[in-house]
Amino acid sequence: MKVYRFLDDLPRFRNPVLTIGTFDGVHEGHQQIIGRINAMAREMDGESILLTFHPHPRLVLNPNDTSLQLINTLQEKIDLLDHYGIHEMIIATFSKAFAQTSPRDYIKHFLVDKIQPKVIVIGYDHHFGKDRGGNIETLRQYAGAFGYRVEEIEKHIVEDVGVSSTKIREAISAGQITQANHLLGHPFRLTGRVIKGHQIGNQLGYPTANLFVEDKHKIIPGVGIYASRVRVGEQWYKGMLYIGYRPTFSGKEKAIEVNLFDFNGNLYGDELTLDIVAEIRGDKRFDTPEELAAQMAADKEATLRILDQG
Repeated sequence: MKVYRFLDDLPRFRNPVLTIGTFDGVHEGHQQIIGRINAMAREMDGESILLTFHPHPRLVLNPNDTSLQLINTLQEKIDLLDHYGIHEMIIATFSKAFAQTSPRDYIKHFLVDKIQPKVIVIGYDHHFGKDRGGNIETLRQYAGAFGYRVEEIEKHIVEDVGVSSTKIREAISAGQITQANHLLGHPFRLTGRVIKGHQIGNQLGYPTANLFVEDKHKIIPGVGIYASRVRVGEQWYKGMLYIGYRPTFSGKEKAIEVNLFDFNGNLYGDELTLDIVAEIRGDKRFDTPEELAAQMAADKEATLRILDQG
């Protein structure tokens, strides 16, 4: 998949089939849309193109709104869209000035002049342009003049997309990763950089890499222990992830740390990618470090049983 971040650098695409949206999570509802535009592109000997915006429009239009939580970082989304077979991804910069573009100018100067789509695949409730004044009927109004046709995503698919996004976020926040993954159609992914920790894992015989998640809008699972696969460079390892406040040691700050199985080396400063496969248990306080270490041994066995199944 080719990724374009500057509209002036776009090539002339071959029979482009275009869809537009945030596609946060790239979940099963999104995958239906992706499969549709990929199939249409094959039929037309064309290219499937997904247009998205960065930063997220809500962050630009409502900068004081701190409630936004995203399932994917931008890079995670890029990786997933590549996995699901999109030919080209365009990341357009969203700004307050861009938000003032009239619906007609959005279609003519943004979509048509820059991308020249043959087909635009869009949901019935998609809105665009100044005051969100444009919709699918606006696209149809100009289709003949600008040389594209409009394909509508069925209402039930669009509604499934909205509902499942909400359900996925709720499941992740509650630590119900198995349920979230079922809706996503792939493991929930978490990316972080290894920072210096308190070395508690070393003392217990389970050294951990402490992670800092840079994107403050990235949703973090609820506290607990999770079976995970961890990418270090190009190599994947099995591991168990801990998210919580270290109640056995009267911790005050939330920790995100992962114990990698069968790994030896210094990870400080490295970026790790975690595919979180399933929840193991919730967080709890133990009376002694020895009791915690015994529980971690049981957690590792449970983690290996899950990861060895798949």
